[in-house]
Amino acid sequence: MNPRSPPARPHIGLHFSSFGASSDWAEDDAWDSTSDSESPRQSTMVHSTWGKPGSSNMTAPKNVPKKPASNSSSSTLAFSYTHVQAPDPGSYPPRGETLVADPSKNGWTIVRTSNSRRNSDTRHGQDPIREEPRLDPDVSTGDIDVEGDMILGDLEPDVAIVESRQRGASVTSKHKSTQSTSKIRLDVDAIVTDPLNGIKNRLQPPPEAIPDATVDTSRPNKGVERPDKVEKLRRERSIKTNKRQKFVDCLSNIDVNIGELRKIAWAGIPGDLRPMAWQLLLGYLPLPRSLRATTLARKRGEYQNMVDLAFAKGKDGLDQQIWHQIEIDVPRTRPGVQLWMHGATQRSLERILYVWAIRHPASGYVQGINDLATPFIQVFLSSYIESDPQDFDPGLLPPHVLHAIEADSFWCLSRLLDGIQDNYISAQPGIQRSLSRMAELVARIDAPLFAHLKAQNVEFMQFAFRWMNCLLMREISVQNTIRMWDTYLAEGPDAFSQFHLYVCSAFLVRWSEKLRTMDFQGVIMFLQSLPTQDWGDHEIEMLLSEAFVLSSVWHNAQSHFTGK
Repeated sequence: MNPRSPPARPHIGLHFSSFGASSDWAEDDAWDSTSDSESPRQSTMVHSTWGKPGSSNMTAPKNVPKKPASNSSSSTLAFSYTHVQAPDPGSYPPRGETLVADPSKNGWTIVRTSNSRRNSDTRHGQDPIREEPRLDPDVSTGDIDVEGDMILGDLEPDVAIVESRQRGASVTSKHKSTQSTSKIRLDVDAIVTDPLNGIKNRLQPPPEAIPDATVDTSRPNKGVERPDKVEKLRRERSIKTNKRQKFVDCLSNIDVNIGELRKIAWAGIPGDLRPMAWQLLLGYLPLPRSLRATTLARKRGEYQNMVDLAFAKGKDGLDQQIWHQIEIDVPRTRPGVQLWMHGATQRSLERILYVWAIRHPASGYVQGINDLATPFIQVFLSSYIESDPQDFDPGLLPPHVLHAIEADSFWCLSRLLDGIQDNYISAQPGIQRSLSRMAELVARIDAPLFAHLKAQNVEFMQFAFRWMNCLLMREISVQNTIRMWDTYLAEGPDAFSQFHLYVCSAFLVRWSEKLRTMDFQGVIMFLQSLPTQDWGDHEIEMLLSEAFVLSSVWHNAQSHFTGK
């Protein structure tokens, strides 16, 4: 029989059982490689029996129904699959598994007879000839002469190769697990007792090499390195070393001087010293060294008792309205960051949020509080590992260490929210008050911008509500947030309400020139997706400096706030 020619786009003819079955198949049996509804599979079909192509019930591949073009970048195949017969629903293994057959035994045969013929005819000066595909019942190889490429052959995988690959995958998985476990510090038990032990035991990284003054390593064959550049690098390293030493000296005192700690923390805290510094600045960790071990043990025990009491009856005994919202928000916290995709992190965050909510019935749980907990968990996790916490699975930690991180994060979050709780109670008066003050302040420091926003009917509530509710965490990265919180904690307990107002005002005025050229829609869209993806410590420190100037000028001149 002469089957119809497939479309110009090459296809793969696949048969999964025997050709004696019905060859009718529905449109959903054809998978288009350009579709974004399903990722491409590479040889993921399981065992089947390949019938003889010369059988009388052989049915030619049908045309694949055309689908709209997709922008999916995951499609990497040069052709789409067409099933000669609809596969069994269970014929596809899980996506993670890929079965590869041995080409020398039962692999695939790629036939490009039409293209090769056209190329050959063209080379001989003849016009390319378009021929209909034919089935030759005498040919046992099953090769079909069609326009385009056909892939034929036995789909039975080589079991030995599959088992070998599975063993290799298992070894790789164990190796990765070993690597992750090796990132855990050896002195975690001492750090749980007192964070200062981690500072004392941490090995210092080798100092960065400074280029020789006579060699330009960054510009080969460009001459001698300028001495002033080398001197600048040495000066910067010396400043960092001296700054770190000041922190170590301050934190190592038998009784930490909180005034001195606030002073040096305003300009940023070294990453490995930040966990202890934050706990001291928030008043969670006692200043006298002798009280720390007993205080931490007591506070962690209190938190565990609250968790046990809240979850004593399982999920059925929880406040379902609060728990439902938490279950929705936790998986959406910090999307794309590996740390927040792990089950151990999500379970800890759920317990922290629920316990806090039932202990504060005036506000309960409000969307946005989940974001405020993330810096604490990430910073405190960094105490116990030697890698980036954003790429680490906390489930690999010993249970008592994970419990310590969770409890410390809960109490520090509680200390932070104590100062801004009126942002989350009914009607959210704290946010309403902050927005009103922000509008008054912007009218004083950037009258043209304020007038333009008013002319375009842009209300501060429409864009700055989220800035107050989530403390700008939706506008900047978590690393930027952590650096900004160094300064907030150094400013004092009211910084998350008072100083944050000036930060938001400086943040808005920073975009003044662009905003004054936009209409209502442009302003709202721009402020909801600000270009801060490449911001680093420098940009955050400039913003904090501008906010400090505004605070110094206006904080004691309360008459400019109409709310006063």
